[in-house]
Amino acid sequence: MKKLILTSVIILVSAFIVLYLIDNPNNSQSLSNNDPSKYVFVEDIIWASPEGMDLTMDIYTPISKKESYPVLIIFHGGGWLINNNSIMDQMSQYLATNGEYVICNVNYRLLSDMDNSVTIDEIVEDAFGAVIWIKNNIFKYKGDNTKIAVTGDSAGAHLSAMILNSGTRLSSDARFEENLSFTPSYLPRGKTAEQAAIENDLSVQAAILSYGAFNIYKSSLEGFETSKNPFWWLSGSSARGIFGSQYNAEKNPDMYQALSPIYNIPKKDDRALPPQFFLVGTKDSLTTPASVSEYIKKLESFDHKTEYWEYKDRNHAFLDSGSNFFLGSNFEDDAPQAINRMLDFLDRVFEEN
Repeated sequence: MKKLILTSVIILVSAFIVLYLIDNPNNSQSLSNNDPSKYVFVEDIIWASPEGMDLTMDIYTPISKKESYPVLIIFHGGGWLINNNSIMDQMSQYLATNGEYVICNVNYRLLSDMDNSVTIDEIVEDAFGAVIWIKNNIFKYKGDNTKIAVTGDSAGAHLSAMILNSGTRLSSDARFEENLSFTPSYLPRGKTAEQAAIENDLSVQAAILSYGAFNIYKSSLEGFETSKNPFWWLSGSSARGIFGSQYNAEKNPDMYQALSPIYNIPKKDDRALPPQFFLVGTKDSLTTPASVSEYIKKLESFDHKTEYWEYKDRNHAFLDSGSNFFLGSNFEDDAPQAINRMLDFLDRVFEEN
């Protein structure tokens, strides 16, 4: 166990030193990876301002004669503590260059924001709000709000899974610790969270989950909320409870399990989930192939449709922009093969629909 913890810490530190070592991703990109003539780019669109903090997204719209396109929403990774949507810039550009999808690259609050006071349920509420904003506004960018997919890597995959599994658990009563429900950071004027739940405002048609974290409860029991987790150090924040100092996984398991997708998978007869595509590197020691396979096994036990691909000899964060010396990853060398598989999955899903 000690060896496992040490290995995880080393991987965590090295994976996200990328913040400081990322090469400028725009210096050497080929047109096959990023051709700006193929899309319209709108940057820093403010979609919500919870507690006065502006949240933005970037939107890429294909240039062609089509009247509308399916939509892919991206949530970046970073342990809910670091990074912003720029870490997904190259992935967004590649998708916009090589696919026919409106791409929404989303920013959300981090635990370290607002003087290290944001709680993890509020981050999920940001992800929920982003989907609802996009459904109500994406027509302005030629997006079809009946054809939406969500994706994310690591923490972003967690948020995407929460949208699928818990997107109907909405309440206007913003006391998560009491009702284990969510109040989206954005709702259309005059609409309540309860109405959004009844109208399935968070329903999507597909999901791509890359090296995702699906068991917050287990991670918290193993030290996520302590200084053993280097994400706190990387964010410049003191370690604390993800729901606040008064809560912890041992005393409040219901709260932590409510934020863990593996505990909230509906039975297909109750609510069928959309097709899901999972990716993970064979050398990933942070979100291991075994942990991803465990989640997939539970999904399949409830008869949900999944696809799975292991990326041979790749570590964590192979979709991130730039390069990471410690992980030996480089976007131009590593990401295109994975993204092409994503595009193939999306094309098949939306051709069938």
